[in-house]
Amino acid sequence: MIEVLQVTNQKELKQFVTFPFQLYRDCKYWVPPLIKDEMETLDSSKNPVFQNADATYFLAYKDKKIAGRIAVIINHLEVNDQQKKKVRFGWFDVIDDLNVTKALLEKVFEIGRQHQLEYAEGPVGFSNMEKAGILTQGFEELNTMITWYHYPYYAEHFKALEFEKQATWVEYKLTIPDSIKEKVAKFSKIVRQRYELSVIRFNNKKEILPYVDSMFDLLNKTYNTLQTFVPVQQYQIDYYKEKYFSFIHPDYITCIKDNSGKLIAFSVVMPSFSKALKKANGRLFPIGWYHILKAQKKNELAAFYLIGIDPEYQGKGVTAIIFEEMQYLFNSKGIHTVETNPELIENTAVQLLWKDYDPVQHKERSTFRKSIV
Repeated sequence: MIEVLQVTNQKELKQFVTFPFQLYRDCKYWVPPLIKDEMETLDSSKNPVFQNADATYFLAYKDKKIAGRIAVIINHLEVNDQQKKKVRFGWFDVIDDLNVTKALLEKVFEIGRQHQLEYAEGPVGFSNMEKAGILTQGFEELNTMITWYHYPYYAEHFKALEFEKQATWVEYKLTIPDSIKEKVAKFSKIVRQRYELSVIRFNNKKEILPYVDSMFDLLNKTYNTLQTFVPVQQYQIDYYKEKYFSFIHPDYITCIKDNSGKLIAFSVVMPSFSKALKKANGRLFPIGWYHILKAQKKNELAAFYLIGIDPEYQGKGVTAIIFEEMQYLFNSKGIHTVETNPELIENTAVQLLWKDYDPVQHKERSTFRKSIV
């Protein structure tokens, strides 16, 4: 017997957050999130995204044991301002039972119809700044801190239920050479001189904070034509500052300004925290923090998280400056491999950036969509 019940209290929310720890207990590729962070993200009293979104959480029970979970999300900016009549779903995890998947998705359809929406799409988060997509390639790779891992049967369930792929993201591994490529260094110098650009260097996290708002403004400008785009609001920016910037070392941020001091491009990379988070197993205490700190200080693998370039400077070679700076950083830190963040498959301009670094596509993920009219 399958029963789907709404999460109504903190105890059930904790069960919602920790269900994947049971499901993936024996999976060596699944990287657990921090339980405390997940609880706060899903808490409407703590996450400011709920100023423009609603979410309802459900747990599926089979024979009285938890067998799946799903979050049903309505982003009102997306529905009202962008006129996308979409009900989102995310935080989707399930045992290999098509009937459980079907029962969970029925809750998505129910809520979507109640709000006169036209289709369901997921898995996604509250906005385009969060995790998205069912893994469809790369099942024998650790997921990064900003992606979900899934078993192969997830995608098969969606196909069996006649969902169609909507957005698809690809991820690459890049090989970092032992020294800067001559053409990158040469082109970087030309671009700096031609457009009177310079690199902003940071000595500590406090120096970064005045630039964070400008970084998110560049993100909005960089990605506003992509299909998944929802503008990041100021209260979300303030939240992300507090939540994520504790992980970022100043050395791993590259910011570029013009001769007036205006920020025109930036990139954020981080040492890979995948192995550290796996050892932490959802908790910073008592020793999870040690693994995180160790990963920050010594790591052969890095993850590329964000890049933003003012549209006025796109296609003008600014990325050569970014890559030159990153090359020096990686070589000084002993980093030999970098993973890119998920990039929409149609975003060929970003994928071209990696061509000089022996890119190997090692993961792919997609959201799935179905009409509910």
